[in-house]
Amino acid sequence: MTQRARDTDGGGRAPARVPTPDQKPAPDQLAVKGIGVDLAQITRMRGIVERWDERFLRRVFTESEIAYCRRRRDPIPHLAARFAAKEATLKALGTGLSMGVSWREMEVRRDPGQAPVMILHGRCRVLATAKGGDRVLLSLTHDGDYALAQAMLIAEPAGESRGRP
Repeated sequence: MTQRARDTDGGGRAPARVPTPDQKPAPDQLAVKGIGVDLAQITRMRGIVERWDERFLRRVFTESEIAYCRRRRDPIPHLAARFAAKEATLKALGTGLSMGVSWREMEVRRDPGQAPVMILHGRCRVLATAKGGDRVLLSLTHDGDYALAQAMLIAEPAGESRGRP
């Protein structure tokens, strides 16, 4: 194998350089400020919704999240994915449900044809900003009996902030 082949990602491009925790990212790089992952069991979510129904839904989810999920043939996997997204976001923030944070301050939105995004409100937004984060990247999936979410709190490259975390 030639030196050129070893120094690329296989497509002829040099591998991305990721700064170590003690280095500052280059001005054109995203900086990861926190990351979280969570796995939710769909049958458990189904049982909770059957038992507590509106009381649980209105405590944890925003009106738009509830409406989005109810438009689906089976809303429970979508609710479980959103619950996992909120848990993963709390892990990325490093707070859990402490420091005055509530479930409804985190809102998963998904426009048709777009990836889901996490919108932070209130105390969650203040904590994200204090940690240096500009927004939360989100990935959701559900299959079988599980829903999985990954959240990454990032700082945009200098001068490129998209606004709300």
